[in-house]
Amino acid sequence: MYRILFVCHGNICRSPMAEFVLKDMVRKAGMGNRFHIESRATSSEEIWGGRGNPVYPPARTILAQHGISCEGKEAQRLTKADYQDYDYIIGMDAENMRSMHRMLGGDPDGKLSLLMDYTDRPRSVADPWYTGDFETTWNDVTEGCDGLLSFLERQGEIGKTEKQTAGRWKGNG
Repeated sequence: MYRILFVCHGNICRSPMAEFVLKDMVRKAGMGNRFHIESRATSSEEIWGGRGNPVYPPARTILAQHGISCEGKEAQRLTKADYQDYDYIIGMDAENMRSMHRMLGGDPDGKLSLLMDYTDRPRSVADPWYTGDFETTWNDVTEGCDGLLSFLERQGEIGKTEKQTAGRWKGNG
């Protein structure tokens, strides 16, 4: 089983979008049972009284427009134990990466990366919290998740027949 954890600042926009987009892609490819995918925050700003806030409404809306539910997701904070529990811990931007290194005590096993590093155009995932542009974030997240799955295939971790069965990773056409 491949254990993947997405991380952003608050765990209400970008990282839950990546979590649910990748869950949708692997489900459509018939590989959902081979993956455990979650997301976390580097801050506790969206966690109050032990409970996390739900996915931010515009992020929920764009996921729903693409037939993806994030029902029941609440913000959770990254913990040091997550380093041992996940194979890939993937941030959305350089600030996330710095926080992940600090919170996890470094990266001795090389598990930390940025989502867009799996694409042909490495960059940060657009942060819709500041821009309000959830469409650009959707495009970045789907491109990054597609790139991640292609990377896993190139590493020999996912068989070519599984990808051929799915058609395209995005499962959107």
